[in-house]
Amino acid sequence: MTMQPTVAVLGTGIMGLPMAANLAGAGLTVGAWNRTAEKAESLVERGATVHADVAEAVQGADIVVTMLADGPAVADVFEKISGSLEPGALWIQMSTVGVEWTQKLIAAAEKSGTPFVDAPVMGSRQPATQGTLVVLAAAPEDLHDRCAPVFDVVGSRTVWLDEPGAASKLKLVINSWTLATTTAAAESIGLARALGVDPAAFLQAVSGGGVDMPYLQLKGKSMIDGEFPASFPAHLALKDVALVLEAGGDKVDLAGARATRDHLAHTVEAGYGDEDMAAVYRAVVKGLH
Repeated sequence: MTMQPTVAVLGTGIMGLPMAANLAGAGLTVGAWNRTAEKAESLVERGATVHADVAEAVQGADIVVTMLADGPAVADVFEKISGSLEPGALWIQMSTVGVEWTQKLIAAAEKSGTPFVDAPVMGSRQPATQGTLVVLAAAPEDLHDRCAPVFDVVGSRTVWLDEPGAASKLKLVINSWTLATTTAAAESIGLARALGVDPAAFLQAVSGGGVDMPYLQLKGKSMIDGEFPASFPAHLALKDVALVLEAGGDKVDLAGARATRDHLAHTVEAGYGDEDMAAVYRAVVKGLH
């Protein structure tokens, strides 16, 4: 493999598009593909090549990055490209697909003889655009250096774990925390309004204290303003909380995650699935305001 690898990015949605743009901007040769081709077209201005055919997109690529909606989508794409991969091409799987699907993808990679890296990311649209995602990665140590040209561009740091699949498990733990925090913010702001308290006073009171966090201030302001531009859409958050509950099984009582799932399901069913996950506030305060 060359010092500057050729990278194929499959999936150019909210996360994949800025990641591919940053890779091209860093001087890597980038090919891109997306089911909805128009979503990838802006990458041409960054020097990337956009392909209409996914198998064509991976031809000549040293590294293939998948950033797709869910496990079935990733599996479907890999089936279509496996016969077109270059010998020894590295597959970096960066989508959030949960425990069961990660194992299925690992098995598919092993069957095809494709080196596999389990590497979901922590962050949303803004960190992806800024190249400051946290990459959670798990792969044999001999693959670490090969990942660096991608990880060093898309992320601010990489957390390495040993066992393939461990990174996807850690991502679910982080998602559980993020989802719970979002719902807790919605409940607190909703309670403030129910009690006739200015919810902005809540954010001001905790600001800078031990229970404050930037995430609370960001999502809380969005809820107060009633504006939910998608950093991470509610329909994808609903997918992720389902993966959390599936992984927890009967080993842990994830009552908070179940409540979040129900609120998100109501939000999506009401037609707000493309809004940011902070739109869960609509369901928490009743009436989907």
